[in-house]
Amino acid sequence: MPTSKSSIRVGTGAGFSDDRIEPAADLAERGKLDYLVFECLAERTIARENLARLKDPERGYTPYLVERFQAVLPACVKNGVRIVTNMGAANPQGAARAVRREAKAMGFADLPVAVVTGDDVADIVRKNPQLPLMENGEPVESLIPRMASANVYLGADVIRDGLATGAPVVMTGRVADPSLFVGTMLHGLGWSYDDYPKLAVGTLAGHLMECAAQVTGGCFIDPGKKDCDDPVTPGFPYADIKADGSLMLGKLEDSGGRLDVMTCTEQILYEMHDPSSYITPDCILDITDVEFAQDSKHRVRATGAKARPRTPTYKVVVGYHDGYIGEGEVAYAGPNAVARAKLAERIVRERLAKRGFTYPEIRVDYIGMSSLHGMGEGRAEPYEVRLRIAARSPDRKAALAVGFEVRTLHVNGPSGGGGGSNAIREVLAVKSILIPRAMVKTAVIVEGTL
Repeated sequence: MPTSKSSIRVGTGAGFSDDRIEPAADLAERGKLDYLVFECLAERTIARENLARLKDPERGYTPYLVERFQAVLPACVKNGVRIVTNMGAANPQGAARAVRREAKAMGFADLPVAVVTGDDVADIVRKNPQLPLMENGEPVESLIPRMASANVYLGADVIRDGLATGAPVVMTGRVADPSLFVGTMLHGLGWSYDDYPKLAVGTLAGHLMECAAQVTGGCFIDPGKKDCDDPVTPGFPYADIKADGSLMLGKLEDSGGRLDVMTCTEQILYEMHDPSSYITPDCILDITDVEFAQDSKHRVRATGAKARPRTPTYKVVVGYHDGYIGEGEVAYAGPNAVARAKLAERIVRERLAKRGFTYPEIRVDYIGMSSLHGMGEGRAEPYEVRLRIAARSPDRKAALAVGFEVRTLHVNGPSGGGGGSNAIREVLAVKSILIPRAMVKTAVIVEGTL
């Protein structure tokens, strides 16, 4: 049941799958938190983890799950901090079992984990091939033969339900990033899921914190222009939220990075397709009247968030197999390096054509010259350049040929090539559809004894 406190403190434990681990451990130990939220899923992550699960039915959760829990669990248990995370990815029940095994090894004999299920809607998609893709309006039917995953972005209500079990850990698959945070407020503050002014505050807080150090200096840093304290070890953020909807963001005073009006202003616009209509599973957020005020050096007050009622649909990300990318790289240095790299490109292109390979997409980068902004006119020619050739193909053999031909340049010329590499990878692409909420059935399963 909701605890209905007058205020809660929610910290961020991770902003993506490969994020740093130490700042979360620091927050768990010294942050005086009620909840610690780990947001670890990108759009393609579940499709990737589905492939891992095919190789091992017990896998399919995010790779650093065990290391993260090893780092934070002792402090969370000691300090009564509850953990909410989408690290379950394609296999939240398998993730829960992994957490319980680690907990037992650490001396926590029977750690209950509440598992949220229902985000996997692959069967629903297969039964509704007429659903239109958001990108082009075509039926999803064309992707079904190549579909690797289909997961709906669940909302904060399932986090609330998971926490209501009393389990110290709530494990999910796909849940919208800010919803992970909003769910802690529904539970901890007793907010109604139809109180849109409160949902606006929670969604704003979740959006600001979901990427961890991005709001505490991370991507903000630009030496000499936008500096911060100790860029080596930026702290992760937390939010103090009161039952009346007051919101204050902060970080540990002695942690690195910075948290101020400028960092919050940059982060609020991150992935914000329409500031007046940011659609989440919980509400449609409007940030056009949001204001930030500096309360102290590392504490920022946020006001002015508004929200309209949630939509009648959920967004579904469909991951599918989209062929292969083959690539090769080789470096040239010294006088005439660029001319040798250009000749190398011509050689590879012509050799691939002679072997009968064609590609729907090929990309060539002169790294350090053209990979971001094109070759340009009048640009000084560098003393060294690295050539990268990559091509996409539905045919694995054709993709392999790209890296092979680049590697052969080492002894077949042009002169002075070195530091070569080649690789091939399977492409997992994503597209989106909308499905009615009534089609999605969620549940909470507790692994362990409460």
